[in-house]
Amino acid sequence: MNEEQMKELLYQALQTEMGGVEVYETALRCVQNEDLKEEWEEYLEQTEHHVEIVREAFTKLGLDPETETPGRAVVRHIGESLVKAMEMALESGPPEAAEVVAAECVVLAETKDHLNWELIGMLAGKAKGETAQALRDAYKEVEDQEDEHLYHTQGWSRELWIQCLGMPAVLPPPEEEKDVKTAIGAARAKQERSRMKKAS
Repeated sequence: MNEEQMKELLYQALQTEMGGVEVYETALRCVQNEDLKEEWEEYLEQTEHHVEIVREAFTKLGLDPETETPGRAVVRHIGESLVKAMEMALESGPPEAAEVVAAECVVLAETKDHLNWELIGMLAGKAKGETAQALRDAYKEVEDQEDEHLYHTQGWSRELWIQCLGMPAVLPPPEEEKDVKTAIGAARAKQERSRMKKAS
């Protein structure tokens, strides 16, 4: 296992979670749908807790959470760009368009976040001793929430776009209704959506 790259992943994971807090705070300024607002408020709270979880893992692993790396700087830049995109949408378009942009920005942020935690889970399975335990503890606490954040928001993004296009949307999306937490579950929920639309 490449120790330096493991540290790089963890620094990026911390920055992703910190940026995620800002992404959710901004997305909540864009949201129009009350169900989505409630969901994103919950995700913001969970993401704030994820920052704490990664910081606890840093303490256990003897890492300095203030350490800057080139990869971490890139992750910060991407997060700031997502926030800027939502601010642009708020200033320049109708509220419904800003909500769609916010959903897309959350999906982009959560895609990186989900990947980070998938890799941390793999590392936890290969590492030894205290490192393995610290990574396992963090992963176990966060994994299901990260799955939900990504798959549910993908569904919201799709349905909000459909609504903006003037077609019948399924809101809340099937991913939300079925409480999807896996890629297979998300695919099934999307298929269910197609059947629901054919029946209506």
